[in-house]
Amino acid sequence: MATSADRPISAVLHDIVRNLQDIVRSEMRLAKTEVREELGKSAAGAILVGVGVLMLLLSGVFVLLAAVYALSAVMPAWAAALIVGVAEGIVAAVFVMLGIRRFRTVRAAPKTVASMKENVEWARQLTR
Repeated sequence: MATSADRPISAVLHDIVRNLQDIVRSEMRLAKTEVREELGKSAAGAILVGVGVLMLLLSGVFVLLAAVYALSAVMPAWAAALIVGVAEGIVAAVFVMLGIRRFRTVRAAPKTVASMKENVEWARQLTR
């Protein structure tokens, strides 16, 4: 078996380049996998926001109309509509905040970042 002293420098450099290419390819596969996982998490948040908005639009119209009619029996119609509109805005803000909170839990490829740090440290150790 040939030792590193018996091998020409071009063969050693070729092996180094090939190993680095393998590392980069592996990191790319890991990054793709992590991005897919994180997109799945953000999709769940988007679905929650979308469902919340759709529900507010479809059922909210009739509930709000009923509330305006009920309040207009005891106060002017414009005041009843204003009160109902403000309450509706508060409920919508809660749904949006829940969706945003879900989006914030998404992190960009944490395993890949950790692995790349390990690779950099490994390469530093080789050059010392």
